[in-house]
Amino acid sequence: MPLTGEYEPSPEQWVREQVETYERTGGREANTLRDTGLPVALFTTRGAKSGKLRKTPLMRVEHEGAYALVASKGGAPQHPQWYRNLQADPTALMVQDGPEPFDAVARELSGAERDEWWERAVAAFPPYAEYQVKTDRLIPVLLAERVAD
Repeated sequence: MPLTGEYEPSPEQWVREQVETYERTGGREANTLRDTGLPVALFTTRGAKSGKLRKTPLMRVEHEGAYALVASKGGAPQHPQWYRNLQADPTALMVQDGPEPFDAVARELSGAERDEWWERAVAAFPPYAEYQVKTDRLIPVLLAERVAD
């Protein structure tokens, strides 16, 4: 079932603009991270406290229809809020990689599976390796998998 509810735009202007352009163009525009040229996908979660929909562009790390969500926050000492949202409700997730969003469920990875997806993530966005060095926390990697219709 698609996520419904009130959308709360990001307080960051560049994120608001990227999300708006990505959605308006079905992912034909604003589909890369700022000036890097590296692809992003759009992830919608429900705020754990507010209940409002939050939309976050994250690096596109896709393999066989599943997507990694890397909770790096640029190597900050704390996790990003979208990670807390998915901890609270891993089923409140929508992925948009192109024109059509789809419902997904998230699960946090560990062990060899996390290592495998971490390698894919670093290959897609090499700064992740630097972010891990900057922080004492193990950067969580979640996997978003499509919910069957």
